[in-house]
Amino acid sequence: MYKIIFLLISLLISSSALAQNSSQCGFIQDNDQQSLCRAIADSNPSQCGFIGDSDLQSMCRGVAGRQPSQCGFIQNSDQQSMCRAISGHEPSQCGFISNSDLQSMCRGISGRQPSQCGFIQNSDQQSMCRAIAGGQPS
Repeated sequence: MYKIIFLLISLLISSSALAQNSSQCGFIQDNDQQSLCRAIADSNPSQCGFIGDSDLQSMCRGVAGRQPSQCGFIQNSDQQSMCRAISGHEPSQCGFISNSDLQSMCRGISGRQPSQCGFIQNSDQQSMCRAIAGGQPS
């Protein structure tokens, strides 16, 4: 009986590992990024349908929908690496990202290191990072 309870608690904790603080998503100006943020932070892939950009929509489905195969449809190599890092829980994939803001966001989210969010210059991406990684403004 205790094993079953432990397994259920473990499942709940692991499935909500990315769901931290979707209220930060409200600070994002770009509609596609705001929908992506809410989908990932709330583990709610239905938000992916509101995204117009096909790369971001594939990333959304890959991460929020827990379908890592969707990352293969992403044309932008930085976004594809970030999708693989987050959906596969492989922070080492972040090293393939050339954009410094995306690389910091990738490390913050996939490595669960909210302190990385402070290195992001783009305010929308910084808010997304904080919402998903669970960091608070410093």
